[in-house]
Amino acid sequence: MYKNSKQFLFLIGLMSELIGILKEFIELYIIIKKHLKKQIMGLFSFIKDAGAKVFGIGKTKAEEAADKAADAVAAKLNAEKAAANNLKETISDLDLQVENLNIHILDDKATISGAAYDQATKEKVILVVGNSNGIATVDDQMTVENPEPEAQFHTVVSGDTLGKIAKKFYGNAMKYPVIFDANKPMLKDPDLIYPGQVLRIPALD
Repeated sequence: MYKNSKQFLFLIGLMSELIGILKEFIELYIIIKKHLKKQIMGLFSFIKDAGAKVFGIGKTKAEEAADKAADAVAAKLNAEKAAANNLKETISDLDLQVENLNIHILDDKATISGAAYDQATKEKVILVVGNSNGIATVDDQMTVENPEPEAQFHTVVSGDTLGKIAKKFYGNAMKYPVIFDANKPMLKDPDLIYPGQVLRIPALD
């Protein structure tokens, strides 16, 4: 009987230890489960564009693209405005008299308005603007206060000289100073002309 009682107590103690271990395992399991649940609950996926539309927070891809396009247009307009102002300053520095001069640039087209002192001034202003980098077309809307005969225009090609151009238009290469004078103050040296440059060729007196 004593022996059986001793075995019984041993079994009771062993079971108590197992129960304690089981409780600790259950508690650990509960802690791990809560931790995993928190991690899972902390991560959610949303549709960015839908949120922006519903709540007005952030911007959709289309709106971001539209903003970039608008910024590009604004930058382009600012550059065109700056270029027009630079041309106006250049014309003023060259002492070409145009009252209420206005230059508007859109893409590669420049529109000029104002009242030029005479026909030569008007044509020189056109050349200043038209011979500028990036300008392909000039829309001349200027008036002339002192009308005079219009000059012809010549686009310089490779191999051209003022003498060669004078020979073409006047039949005499020695008349090149007439062309040089007609394109001052834009031309500083009769030998410094370049292909693509447009020159005015006035009629001989």
